[in-house]
Amino acid sequence: MKRMVRVGVDIGGTFTDLVFAGEDGGLDRLKVPSTPDDYSRAIAQGVASYLSGGVGPGTERVPPGGVNEIVHATTVATNAILERRGARTALVTTDGFRDVLELRRIRIPFSYDLGWEKPAPLVERYLRFEVRERIDRDGAVLTPLDDEEVAAVIDRIAAEEGVESIAVCLLHAYRNPAHERAVGEALRARRPGTNLSLSHEVLPEIKEFERTSTTVVNAYVAPLIGRYLERLRESLHAQDVAAPILVMQSNGGLVPARTAVHQPVTIIESGPAAGVVAAAELARRAGHPNVITLDMGGTTTKASIIEGGEMLRATEYEVGSPVSVSSRLVRGSGYLLRIPVIDISEVGAGGGSIAAMDVGGAVRVGPRSAGADPGPACYGRGNADPTVTDANLVLGYLRPTSLAGGALRIDRSLAERAVNGALAGRSGLSVTDAAYGVHLIANSNMVRAIKSVSVERGRDPAHFILMAFGGAGPLHACGVARSLGIGTVLVPPAPGLFSAFGLLRAEVEHHTVRTVLTGTATVEPAAVQRIIDEMRDDLVARAREEGFDASDVACAASFDLRYAGQSSEITVGIDAPRVDEDVLREAERRFEEEYERTYGHRGAVKAFELVNCRLVARIARAGPSAPRGASGGGGAEGAAGARPEAGDAGAEGRTGGGPGESREVWFGPERGWIDTPIIARDDLDADARPGPAIVEEYDSTVVVPPGWSMHRDDFGNIVLRMGAG
Repeated sequence: MKRMVRVGVDIGGTFTDLVFAGEDGGLDRLKVPSTPDDYSRAIAQGVASYLSGGVGPGTERVPPGGVNEIVHATTVATNAILERRGARTALVTTDGFRDVLELRRIRIPFSYDLGWEKPAPLVERYLRFEVRERIDRDGAVLTPLDDEEVAAVIDRIAAEEGVESIAVCLLHAYRNPAHERAVGEALRARRPGTNLSLSHEVLPEIKEFERTSTTVVNAYVAPLIGRYLERLRESLHAQDVAAPILVMQSNGGLVPARTAVHQPVTIIESGPAAGVVAAAELARRAGHPNVITLDMGGTTTKASIIEGGEMLRATEYEVGSPVSVSSRLVRGSGYLLRIPVIDISEVGAGGGSIAAMDVGGAVRVGPRSAGADPGPACYGRGNADPTVTDANLVLGYLRPTSLAGGALRIDRSLAERAVNGALAGRSGLSVTDAAYGVHLIANSNMVRAIKSVSVERGRDPAHFILMAFGGAGPLHACGVARSLGIGTVLVPPAPGLFSAFGLLRAEVEHHTVRTVLTGTATVEPAAVQRIIDEMRDDLVARAREEGFDASDVACAASFDLRYAGQSSEITVGIDAPRVDEDVLREAERRFEEEYERTYGHRGAVKAFELVNCRLVARIARAGPSAPRGASGGGGAEGAAGARPEAGDAGAEGRTGGGPGESREVWFGPERGWIDTPIIARDDLDADARPGPAIVEEYDSTVVVPPGWSMHRDDFGNIVLRMGAG
């Protein structure tokens, strides 16, 4: 029989991770350098390398037709926003609302920064066009749409060269989309090649700024995502790989590629979401209900929280800010997206983050990154600026000659030269102290990210365990945990490719929302149920269009509630199959419970408003249960990298050296340099052994400081505990 595999692909700023899941449950893995000029090229190279190399000695190679699915997480949309290189976009809006993108919300993220400025709108003012029309909040037409004026606006847009995407957001279109549909039909008739985003299709929800911002971001990245996915499809077809492509959304669910092209705003943070999905699954199986995730890659670090076995979710997210967060307490520095997301905080602190001294002589780490090309100074590709990876190499945390099982050659002397030239020589510190300072600053940046999803949501990190993954997460995990008072760290198998594994565990998901805006004391439960039934019918129809069976669709509803008179709401789930008075009272109770946890008090007046009804449709898929069976993949150099032979790099194997190997490692000025044993994951068992130690793997390195113990649990995880040894 032909061997079949499913492929999970996670693109990072430095490396592209690929996981290949066979029908027998085994996993193979591969890291290749990302190709920022065209990220699809790294995917095609990785798949080609795997198909040409088989799955190891003595096993049958996988033919191109054996790839039956490719599940993909990408940072293409995020990078387009960060670098302001999305499509040239125009906005059509209601007369008087041209400057909604400029006015934003009155939120300032940095209270004492007198030089702070709002992010420049993605659509310049001269590309924002108004039409006279008005629909009231109940959906009644107050001012009819003038077809001649719409035609004139289209002519003005056509006169602007290079406009390839148009966003349409008319007042109260979430209640009555008739005018917006008419504008869309006119645009499609007269500009058929232009991408079009209508707000009632992207976000049929109250709040003009949020709806406009989300629709504009969708239009801004849609052409780029469309071209990218088309290039990926063409590259795979060139290798005779015709498998369907699914794309991870920010909410942790998957959508077919053709859906992602039309709703790219949903995949802005797809990579970080995949890691949280994998963490939630592994935490559930290992019996850890409360987990904080730390996902540190080459460019950024992401943090999220799993509580009671459930991923915490939010309905808003800011992208393009120094700290990308869904926190209600920090807003205003990025572009707001009103979409369902896994609650993730992200900072520019990764292995490739550059360390530099500012004008005041203070050392800063990130957000500027060396990326995949040229990469850290130790790569020897022309970068002379020190990075977090260079600092960790100087401190002895990394193997001094190579990474990724020997496939990526590095030079410790280049790292020392970079740290000395940019930091030590200018500050009077030794190279070791300067490198350790970079390491600690990177840790503090990660602590900041974790606090934004825990402390700022009323959670004490000390009540959670820390699950560390990503290529660099396990290296910093113990230091970060100590700063937060967390006593247990869990490092899953194949940590450097853990997000790619999460892609294979995710379900297909579709989300929808309807604005209700009514008091919970007066609303008829039957009216709410009718809205939910209509939403369910829409989602089931969408699943059928994508080729799924209606019987496989499971739906879950939730409400957005607030105290009467407030402007912000909190989302609470409802468990009952039908809405009645008891369901509404239970929703009120859950709302107040979460409100008190987040803000520290409850409202004195018990009057509530139901703002929105939400519904998510999930389509379960078979996936690997855990990454414990992963085997070593090809080298970090992509197609040129050779697959390690038996006994070389592997998820359970040693990346180099043999019994008794050790090296000098710096554990801070209190302990200094310590001759530290270098071990592999399979050297550990259920019996705890004390640190210090360095656990080396193909895709990551675990640093176990003195004062910590380590053992391996029944699921292949490395469990680190503080206060032992």
